[in-house]
Amino acid sequence: MNLNDTDFQLFAVPATFAQDRAVLDARWKELQREAHPDRFAAQGAAAQRVAMQWSVRINEAYQRLKDPIRRASYICELNGAPLNAENNTAMPGAFLMQQMEWREALDDARDIAAVEVLQEDVETTRARALSSLDWLIDEKGDYPGAVQQVRALMFIERFGEDVEKKLDQLGQ
Repeated sequence: MNLNDTDFQLFAVPATFAQDRAVLDARWKELQREAHPDRFAAQGAAAQRVAMQWSVRINEAYQRLKDPIRRASYICELNGAPLNAENNTAMPGAFLMQQMEWREALDDARDIAAVEVLQEDVETTRARALSSLDWLIDEKGDYPGAVQQVRALMFIERFGEDVEKKLDQLGQ
């Protein structure tokens, strides 16, 4: 293992958006077994500290690779198209209109059925956006385009969380 390896190299998987979660999970367990500090107990405290650093590095890579939004953002950054979400919040007008319509629909929803309809729409939109990311990254290599899609997905995810909260409130 090399600390300078990308997450994909560390996990020995292709640097693509499409990933098999079972492969990532299995590789994570394997890497954690290899780097577990207890395996280095006989080698002293310094070796255990290095093993702990590796364990942290493995966990960080796993968290990034298993989450589609974080993985896409990471791929874009590796390919010279950083997300810069903190200072680049511009979105297409049609997307912003959809967000406003969703917000109004959520505010107006008075029963679980209305919120569930909205939740289904959000999930469908999320699935389309993820599929689009797969195409933009793995098929087209359009990393600037993928950055826009990642940013849109971040909005969609946040709104999906708000929908879940509303469902919880109505279900009480």
